[in-house]
This record gives sequence, structure tokens and C-alpha cells, in this order.
Amino acid sequence: MAKMQGRMQGKVPQGDDRGDGLKEKMVAINRVTKVVKGGRILGFAALTVVGNGDGGVGMGKGKSREVPVAVQKAMDEARRKMIKVSLKNGTLHHPVIGRHGAATVYMQPASEGTGIIAGGPMRAIFEVMGVHNILAKCIGSTNPYNVVRATLNGLKEMNTPAEIAAKRGKSVEDILGLAK
Repeated sequence: MAKMQGRMQGKVPQGDDRGDGLKEKMVAINRVTKVVKGGRILGFAALTVVGNGDGGVGMGKGKSREVPVAVQKAMDEARRKMIKVSLKNGTLHHPVIGRHGAATVYMQPASEGTGIIAGGPMRAIFEVMGVHNILAKCIGSTNPYNVVRATLNGLKEMNTPAEIAAKRGKSVEDILGLAK
């Protein structure tokens, strides 16, 4: 694995390289091997996340014989599959749980100055989508693919107070407990 990391230095696009204002993060790269009659065929699978820093985030997977091509395919897919998440002052509106497979993630809003307290794949998602203060915990499987999907599933389930008020037929003040 250390050899592979050394070969990838300088070849993997990081940050804002396309000029479209999106932040890119590589979550994981796997080296895969296909065994055929003539020997082994090496390939790479990349998992990336892309965000706009204002609640937009997408995840992509790419496979290829070379690392940069796999990463580029993953970035393109992440751009196509972006979703919009409503944020409140750089954090979430309410605690939320996301699940995918055996991975369960718990995310809760945090006060200003807390920072991003989250593990690997979740941290990458929060950084690119513009979350500055959050507490998150991964329970069960820590497979990066499943953790990223569980995080996105949880973020999709989050509702703003206005959406909850509209569903219940009440005012936002009633939902937040501000009405007297």
C-alpha cells in the first residue's frame, strides 16, 4: 500500500482543479486484481466526494487500469450525482441517523467552535459540503463505500423546521417551541 501511495503523489487531482468552484476529496483507492488464464490484471477503484461548500455534495466511484483515470471517472460521477442539503449556520438542523448495509452513522449539530468531529469518510463529506461544526459517529461497518452512502442517506432524511411545520400544519415558531 505504501508503494502505491508513493506512485500516486502528484497525479491525483485534489482541491479545485476544474475552475467550477467545487471542492473535491478522494476518500479511498483500492487496488484490485483480476486473475485470468494469462496471469493477473491489475486495476484501481476510486471513491471520491465533491461539494460546493454550501450544502451540495455528491459521491462517485470510478474504476480503471490507472489511478488518475479512475479518480477522474469518480469525480465526474460525483458531479452528476450531487444532492442539496439544507444547513443552519455551518451545521445540521437536528440529529440524524443514516444507514446503508451494516454501516450506521449518527450525526448531530454542534455549537460554534466545535469543528468537525468525525472519522475519515464522513469528515471528507462534511469538509466539501461546507459543514464547520458537527459531531458524528460511525457504528458497525467502517467500509468507506458504505459509510459514505450511509452519511448521504442520513443527510437526505434531514428536514428544515419550515418543512416539518408545513407537514404538520403548524407554524415554525410552534415547531421550535418559540410560541407563547
